[in-house]
Amino acid sequence: MAFDGIVTAAMAEELKHTLTGARINKIAQPEPDELLFTLKSGRDQHRLLISASAGLPFIYLTKQNKPSPLTAPNFCMLLRKHIQNGKILSVGQPGLERVIDFEIEHTNELGDLCKKHLIVELMGKHSNIIFCDDNHKIIDSIKHVSAQMSSVREVLPGRDYFIPETMHKQNPLALSREAVSDCLRSQSAPCAKALYSTFTGISPTTAQEVCSLACIDSSQPANSLNEMELLHFAGIFCSLMEDVRQKDFHPCIIYNKKEPVEFSAFPLSQYEDLQSRQYDSISAVLETYYADKNAYTRIRQKSSDLRRIVQTALERSRKKYDLQQKQLRDTQKREKYKVYGELIHTYGYSVPEGASSFEVLNYYTNETITIPLDKNLTTAENAQKYFQKYNKQKRTFEALSDFIQETKGEIEHLNSVATALDIAVAEEDLTQIKEELTQCGYIRRKFINKKEKSKSRPFHYLSSDGYHIYIGKNNLQNDELTFHFASGNDWWFHAKGIPGSHVIVKTNGEELPDLAFEEAGRLAAYYSQGRNSEKVEIDYTLKKNVKKPNGSKPGFVVYYTNYSLVIDPDISGMEKLE
Repeated sequence: MAFDGIVTAAMAEELKHTLTGARINKIAQPEPDELLFTLKSGRDQHRLLISASAGLPFIYLTKQNKPSPLTAPNFCMLLRKHIQNGKILSVGQPGLERVIDFEIEHTNELGDLCKKHLIVELMGKHSNIIFCDDNHKIIDSIKHVSAQMSSVREVLPGRDYFIPETMHKQNPLALSREAVSDCLRSQSAPCAKALYSTFTGISPTTAQEVCSLACIDSSQPANSLNEMELLHFAGIFCSLMEDVRQKDFHPCIIYNKKEPVEFSAFPLSQYEDLQSRQYDSISAVLETYYADKNAYTRIRQKSSDLRRIVQTALERSRKKYDLQQKQLRDTQKREKYKVYGELIHTYGYSVPEGASSFEVLNYYTNETITIPLDKNLTTAENAQKYFQKYNKQKRTFEALSDFIQETKGEIEHLNSVATALDIAVAEEDLTQIKEELTQCGYIRRKFINKKEKSKSRPFHYLSSDGYHIYIGKNNLQNDELTFHFASGNDWWFHAKGIPGSHVIVKTNGEELPDLAFEEAGRLAAYYSQGRNSEKVEIDYTLKKNVKKPNGSKPGFVVYYTNYSLVIDPDISGMEKLE
C-alpha cells in the first residue's frame, strides 16, 4: 500500500499524541535523504526517522539508532543551528494531504522565542523535507527543486512554501455523502479509479477496499451505478472518512505466510483469505513493513556501481564467447581439408595438368567426391595447400577450445558475483565483493593499503535439530567457509548448475537427521540464482570431497562424489542467528 493520506493521518495523530511538548535533543542525517531525530519528553526518549527517498518515503517512530557520517551534511547542520533543543508545539496535517507539518519553538541568537516549521512531504518521487520560517518562507530543504526541474513549484531558499494543487482533487474530509455522490455521478472511470482520482489522499488499495465493503465491482464505471448503489457506495466511503475524522485507526499488516504483502491504518476485508496482524501503532506497522524493504532499497542503491561493472564485464564476456563459438564452428572443415590433401597425394598422378577439380573415391567413406583445385598450382602444391589449411584450423581449434573454457569460466564467475550482489544485506558485504572484483582485475586498485579485516560474516542459521548452518554471502566467504572453516566430515551443499552460496552444516562428528539435510537444501536453494523458482536441484557431499583447482576463480570448486535432492527455496520459519 502506498503511504497515502489516511496512513499519514494515522501517523500525524500518533506523533501529535507522542511528541507534542517534546524537545529535540539530537539531529542526524544518516543518508542523503534521511533525518533521524532524538527527542525527549519528560523521562521518555523517542527517535523519529524520516525519509524523503524517491523510491521509499516514510516517517515513523523507532527504537533503532543508525550510524551517521563523521561530517554532518549542510541541511543537518542548519537544522541543528536553528531547532536543536527546540520544542515541538504541534503536529498537523493539511486536509488529507500526504504532508505532516511540525511547528517548533526555539530561541534565536538573541534569546528571543521564534517558531519554525519542518514540513515532511511523502509524495513518491516528489517527497521532500522542507524547513520554513513562521511565515512559511522556505529556509532550506533536503532536496532543492529548481524551475528547470519542475514547472509547478520551486523548492529553494527564499521561496514561499505552498502545496501544489496539480490534480484538482477534493478533500474528502470536508464532503457530505450527497457531495461525494455528486462527484462520482459524472465519472466514467471504474469505481475504484474514480475514488482515488477524485479525492485527496486515497490510494488504489483504499479505493479497492471501499468497493469491497460496498459489494460493488471495482472495474464497473461509476456513472453506470443507479441512484441507490451510488448513495450506498458514497455512504461506505464517508463512513471510512468519519473514522479518519474521529482518529479511529486500527493499524495492521497483511501476511501471505510469513511475507508482508500490504499494510493499512484500518482492517482490509479484501484480503480475507490471508492473515492479518494487528499492531498498537502505525509506527510499529511501518517499521516492521519498511525495515527490510528500506535496507534492500538502500543496498541496491549502494551496489549500483558494482552491478554496472559486473553487467558490463558480463556483456563483454558473452560477446567474446559468441565470437569464439562462431570461430570454432568455422574450424569444423579442418578434417575435410586433411582428407583432400591425402586423396590428392594418393590419386594425384591421374589428375590432368591445369584441371580445376577432379573426382575421386574417398576410401574413408566409399563415396565419390569432387575436390576443387587451383589450376595454377601443381598437384603436390594443391595437396600442400590443403594440409596447410588443415594445420591452421587445427591450431585455431585447439587454441579456441582453451579460450572458450576460460571465457565460460569468466561468465560463470561474474554470474556468481551478480548473485552475491543480490544476497548482500550490508555495506560490509559490498566491500568484500569489491575486493574480489579488484583481485580479479575488474576494478583497478587506486592505491596500495593494508587490507582491513572485513566486518562481513556469513549467514548463520540453526536447524530445527540444533545443527549450525553457515552460508557464504560471496565467493571470498564461500572459499573461507569451505576450505578454512569446515572440517572434512561437515556436509557441503550447493545449487546444481547455477550460481549460489556454499552452505556448510557443522555435524560435530554426528550423523545428520533427514530434516537437517532438507533445511540445508532449502537454504542452498534460497541463497542461489534459483531463489524465485518453485524447485531447485541441490548437490550435497561431505566437505572432504570438495576440491579447489589451482589458479581457479574465487568460489570455484570441483567434486566427483555427491548426492542430489530437489527442494523448494522456502526458508520461512528457519531460525536465523546474528
